[in-house]
Amino acid sequence: MRILLVEDEPDLGAALKDTLNQHNYVVDWVLDGHEAWNYLETEEIEYHVAIFDWMLPGLSGIELLRRLRRQKSFLPVLMLTAKSEIEDKVTGLDTGADYYLVKPFGMQELLAVIRALQRRSPELAPQQLTLGCLSLDYSSNSVCVCDAQNCQQTVPLTSKEFQLLEYFMRHPDRIVSRDQILSQLWDWNAETMSNVVAAQVRLLRRKLADCGCADPIETIYGLGYRFDSNPYLVSE
Repeated sequence: MRILLVEDEPDLGAALKDTLNQHNYVVDWVLDGHEAWNYLETEEIEYHVAIFDWMLPGLSGIELLRRLRRQKSFLPVLMLTAKSEIEDKVTGLDTGADYYLVKPFGMQELLAVIRALQRRSPELAPQQLTLGCLSLDYSSNSVCVCDAQNCQQTVPLTSKEFQLLEYFMRHPDRIVSRDQILSQLWDWNAETMSNVVAAQVRLLRRKLADCGCADPIETIYGLGYRFDSNPYLVSE
């Protein structure tokens, strides 16, 4: 899941980004409202949640929110602010914010709010995603591989392997290009090697093969990759 984080306090922004990355969220962090709006208007990126600080250089968080809602965007938005007056909370919620956190707040509270926003949106990640013999477990950052008798082997994944497998499982039987994967799973400003997607695909294939899963990732040369909608074990 991809999050746009708009926070101009460097220490807080870095801490939020690091925490969210550790929980398998892909995060684009920007420092001012105008840059955030440019990101929101970029067609190559699909965001699932936005986190806006209220007080920002350029465009304020509340003005960003107004612009989004004027465009009929249903993107879930969490507002962060030092403003604790009831009137300010009412303004944020009436403008279209989905939730409101007053600084200082705990990281566990932030993560719980994001999970709550996910549950409101049926297209976002559930606690488990299953396709064929593979079941992605968000609580343990792993994939369970099941045979016909429902016996399970749990395979731990790195954050990027987890994100990549989730992306494939959400787009089965569709050709997805290297650029699509890069735009959704890597930070927009991240410096990446040209073969980073291919390298991650190789690592993921190896882990699935080690537990007996037939390779579900087909390489379509010149176009990208296609993930089988019914992954299965070789022995089945």
